[in-house]
Amino acid sequence: MSTDTVRTTTAEDPDARLRRRYEQRGWYFYDWACSVYSTSVLTVFLGPYLTEIAKSAADPDGCVHPLGVPVSAGSYFAYTVSASVLVSVLVMPFAGAAADRTGRKKPLLATAAYLGAAATAGMFFLDGDRYLLGGLLLIVANASLAVSMVLYNAYLPQIAPPEERDAVSARGWAFGYASGALVLMANLVLFLAHDTFGVSEATAVRICLASAGVWWGAFTLVPLRRLRDRAKEPSAAAPRHGWGQLAATVRDMRRHPHTLAFLLAYLVYNDGVQTVISQASVYGSEELGLGQSTLIVAVLLVQVLAVAGALAMGRLARTHGAKRTILGSLVAWTVTIGAGFFLPAGAPVWFFVLAVGIGLVLGGTQALSRSLFSHLVPPGKEAEYFSAYEVSDRGMAWLGPLIFGLTYQLTGSYRDAIISLVVFFLIGFVLLARVPVRRAVRDAGNPIPDRI
Repeated sequence: MSTDTVRTTTAEDPDARLRRRYEQRGWYFYDWACSVYSTSVLTVFLGPYLTEIAKSAADPDGCVHPLGVPVSAGSYFAYTVSASVLVSVLVMPFAGAAADRTGRKKPLLATAAYLGAAATAGMFFLDGDRYLLGGLLLIVANASLAVSMVLYNAYLPQIAPPEERDAVSARGWAFGYASGALVLMANLVLFLAHDTFGVSEATAVRICLASAGVWWGAFTLVPLRRLRDRAKEPSAAAPRHGWGQLAATVRDMRRHPHTLAFLLAYLVYNDGVQTVISQASVYGSEELGLGQSTLIVAVLLVQVLAVAGALAMGRLARTHGAKRTILGSLVAWTVTIGAGFFLPAGAPVWFFVLAVGIGLVLGGTQALSRSLFSHLVPPGKEAEYFSAYEVSDRGMAWLGPLIFGLTYQLTGSYRDAIISLVVFFLIGFVLLARVPVRRAVRDAGNPIPDRI
């Protein structure tokens, strides 16, 4: 894949620096644009709403029949999330290969972003028993988001030199959480005061879903205006396509087995993280009997505390190293999800306590994982390896929702379903603990930080 990276010198042209800052500020805004989908749609509104739609279409046994397959209505959302992740993993390598082959990331980013935004805006039409439409729109939106993030991340080596990359990446991440919190506060006002606005509760939910698509599409204009594609560098190597390119990257990683080992550990524990994010609202509404307004406030807590938690974990990483800090966060995840099993129904205060626990470790786990991986990437292969990282981010993220859905279908208990996710954090902890990160950094050809 492309190795087009920014390098600076002490005599850098001031105009070049200004142009880079201009692009960086535009780049931040794609996180601002698309993170609203992850927060308002995937985490808060769509799970409980689509579950209710599926229940309204269910047969006397409580099952719906997509493609003729009997599926518990209570598991439909989780299964659809799994399906969307599988589609994402199939499509992402082709999008990445096309971007690297042509050097034209921006048209592909625009296509993925606006396809996802349109699917999200189309969720306004989910009513009655249209659970199949809801599942289709979710699959399209989730897959489009995944593809767009591959292209978005691939810009990072182009717009930021190595010494700026951590800071630029962190700012983009912060923009995303800030926009998610801002829009979710507006959603909360509409949802709680829907009678004042003259709409039903269901219509308010549909407006919140659709508005995320409008927001996504509108703010995508900023990065599309500011980012620029670089000319494709000639290469003697034959261009690869889709899975061929991914396979070549993995083969190259075999020369750096410790980097590959970290990626495997990340793949496992991140699946647990992503499943908690996508299924927590279903657990809160269906098992604990909490209202939508309670769930929104809980997610707002997570959004705000994720920023504070990431900053605090960043300070811990400076004194204890990123690996130890991530391992500590995985212990915290295990304790938090284990405690979630015992939450009493109809007690919002304890659900808020759970949200605080998740928020304090969520941002830090994500930020430090990406930062640690950046040290394990051989110089000159940043885009190639980070594309594989994004595929790994999604690569097993179908398994957690699948296990969550299967556990509920087999036991009829969301408590059993939520506790089943602990295994991802335990296995991830063991795998990460076995990675000799200092040796991995040295083998990758990078300087070893004092603390890692």
